[in-house]
Amino acid sequence: MKVLVLLHGKTTQSATAELEQEYYQRLQRYWPFEVKVLPDLRNSNKLSTQEVAQQEGQKLLAELQAGDWLVLLDENGKSLSSRKFAAQIQQWFNQSPRRLIFLIGGPYGFSPAVYARANYKLSLSAMTFSHQIVRALFAEQLYRAATILKGEPYHHD
Repeated sequence: MKVLVLLHGKTTQSATAELEQEYYQRLQRYWPFEVKVLPDLRNSNKLSTQEVAQQEGQKLLAELQAGDWLVLLDENGKSLSSRKFAAQIQQWFNQSPRRLIFLIGGPYGFSPAVYARANYKLSLSAMTFSHQIVRALFAEQLYRAATILKGEPYHHD
C-alpha cells in the first residue's frame, strides 16, 4: 500500500518547509510514500471562504481513485495518542486499500463534498494551528508512527 499526503498550496515559511521535508524524507525508508501539493487557487482573494473550500474540494476530489482510503486532518476528528495512531495505520494497512491518503486542507477547511468522501477524520489537537504548522506536525507524527510500527527507539513512553 502507498501512503500519500495530499496538500493544498505550498508552505511559505522556509523553516516549517524544511522541517516538513526532513520527516517526509525519513518516511521514504518505511513505506511507499509520496507528497503531492496542489497549486493554490488563482484570484482566491475575490472568493468567499465557502467558494474557496468548494473549489479546493473539487481539485482534491479529482486526485482520488476508487479504493483510496481518505483520512482528513480535521479539528473535529478523532484525537489519538501516537501509539494509537500507529495502531490505526496498521489497521488501515491490514484492510489493504490501494492508497492511504492523508488530506491536509487549506486555511478554510474542507467542502461538504470532501467531508462526504472521507473515510476517517483525525484531529492532531484540540488547539488550533495554522495549516502550515499542521503540515510539519503531521509529518513528524507520521514518521513517529512508522518508527513505532517498526519497533525503533524514536518514540519514548
